[in-house]
Amino acid sequence: MAQKGVQLDRETFSCSICLDLLKDPVTTSCGHSYCMNCIKSLWDGEDCKKIYSCRQCRQIFTPRPVLLKNTMLSDIVEELKKTGLQAAPADHCYAGAEDVACDVCTGRKLKALKSCLVCLASFCEKHLQPHYDAVPLKKHKLVEPSKNLQENICSRHNEVMKMFCCTDQQCICSLCSVEEHKGHDTVSAAAERTERQKKLKVSQQNIQQRIQEKEKDVKLLKWEVEVINRSANKAVKDGGKVFTELIRLLEKRRSNVKQQVRSQQKSEVSRVKEVQEKLEQEITDLKRKDAELEKLSHTEDHTKFLHNYPSLSPLSQSASSIDLRPRRYFEDVMAAVSEVRDKLQDVLREKRTKVPLTGTEVEVLLPQPEPKTRADFLKYSREITLDPNIAYTHLLLSKGNRKARLMSEDQSYPSHPDRFTKKLQVLSRESLTGRCYWEVEWRGRGDYVAVAYKNIGRKGDLNKCGFGQNDKSWALDCDICGYKFWYNNLKTPIPGPVSSRVGVYLDHSAGILSFYSISETMTLLHRVQTTFTQPLYAGLRFFSIRDTAELCKLK
Repeated sequence: MAQKGVQLDRETFSCSICLDLLKDPVTTSCGHSYCMNCIKSLWDGEDCKKIYSCRQCRQIFTPRPVLLKNTMLSDIVEELKKTGLQAAPADHCYAGAEDVACDVCTGRKLKALKSCLVCLASFCEKHLQPHYDAVPLKKHKLVEPSKNLQENICSRHNEVMKMFCCTDQQCICSLCSVEEHKGHDTVSAAAERTERQKKLKVSQQNIQQRIQEKEKDVKLLKWEVEVINRSANKAVKDGGKVFTELIRLLEKRRSNVKQQVRSQQKSEVSRVKEVQEKLEQEITDLKRKDAELEKLSHTEDHTKFLHNYPSLSPLSQSASSIDLRPRRYFEDVMAAVSEVRDKLQDVLREKRTKVPLTGTEVEVLLPQPEPKTRADFLKYSREITLDPNIAYTHLLLSKGNRKARLMSEDQSYPSHPDRFTKKLQVLSRESLTGRCYWEVEWRGRGDYVAVAYKNIGRKGDLNKCGFGQNDKSWALDCDICGYKFWYNNLKTPIPGPVSSRVGVYLDHSAGILSFYSISETMTLLHRVQTTFTQPLYAGLRFFSIRDTAELCKLK
């Protein structure tokens, strides 16, 4: 009883806004009390409406009342605090908006400790005690507090649903089992729960196993990231040293060339100036002689003229011509420097294709789904160009080395050790690793659309050099009559719609090579599953004069 009295005191002297003991209590004209700060904050929010109300009885005040501290309440609250009742005991925790309230409590309700599936009610610790003491109530099923107990009641018969209909896969009550679910396969809800609990446990085990596997994958990926970062940092550092050395060598070479040019410039200028000085001296002498002759020519005394004429010195013999070199000084130097630049560009371009960044693709990456639509394939599109150093000499390259046409006349390509000498073929300049997609537009009798290793033969017979005739190349024979796939000299007829455009998809690490017929739709023609041991290169092979094939721009 004493405890009940204390509880009553707490409820009486608690603020209905903050639910705590009153602080600086004030009382409205309607008789309800609040903490001064609580009611002020509440009414501050109503200033825009100019209408102020009591939180408990909803009485409206206009204008805003001026509230003063209730001294008597303040003294009573201070006395309560001295009794040690400032904090509510654990069993007197009141239910908030998000809590499940006790269904038995009257007035201000306490938090529910348990819900009963038989009583379909929730109880605080005090009102739950009979379920622990009374023998009949001990058999009831207690669960964590729930606001949705009515879900356990049959809406049709207003009874607890203790059965499960396996036929309709739903919970039912006992009356449902003999009426609309009569003849159905029914079991008790507890039995069905037990059965599904077993399946749930298996599912949990599978999920936990997958979590462990994924966590291992995550660890591997983290480790791989560390490896990539270390390798990249080392590559940047070492590469920086190499390029610094290369720049130093180029600077040294530039200085040497500059010194040589300046030395040659000085020598040539000195030579020209020496000739120039001789010519200027000769001009001076000639002008002096001309002046003497002009003076003599105006002498009126014939005897004096004849006397002085022999004394004039004869003209010296002048050089018949001046030795001037062709006016292309230092053009040979510029040609040599340009040649060095071109060779350096070729080397850098070749190294870039031989060691692409995608070659470091992480092998432990989780499997990625293959593209399904053409839009998906285009995400992996690569811009590829044909290598003029590899092209057969009768192949005319155009459109930025993306298009090739077989001509009857030789195209006068320079000699190159990588050139196809007998087969009407060409390879791409770029190597292909990782995921790549490209399309080829062909015209004429037909063409081979292929991929090959860089070390495929160049000068041997068909089995050594021809696309699809060896184990170093894979080729789709595109003909106006249909398709055939070639690998290692084995031919496979391919059914499918003939189109002038063929799509090629490569997943190098997964060993997948696919060919597609491209028109209004995208049709799979042939798919290869193998293991690629080297980077691949796109290839084209021709049959007839004027046949063309173009690597399409897709972006």
